Amino acid sequence: MMWNFGLVAVLVGLFYILLILPQQRRFKEHSNMLSGLKKGDRVVTGGGLVGKIDKEIDEKEVVVDLGNDMKVTVLRAMLQGRTELKPNKGANDSSDKKKK
Repeated sequence: MMWNFGLVAVLVGLFYILLILPQQRRFKEHSNMLSGLKKGDRVVTGGGLVGKIDKEIDEKEVVVDLGNDMKVTVLRAMLQGRTELKPNKGANDSSDKKKK
């Protein structure tokens, strides 16, 4: 009977160590990143849009400038992270074409 309880205790311990602790660590890192965001930081939204924080509305919302004067209001919780990516040039940018 004690072996059965011991086995259950080991399984519960492994479940906690392998699943719950890493998830709590990721949640804490994401919360710290969200609280440290400020105007001018480049961010990636949950939908994959990359932009720059233009204005902080309150502790739950920010305005993100996506470029070409397109600004959207985004919930902080939907921001996936900061990025250092530079905006790409347009597909029809003439500076990329080789001159003959």
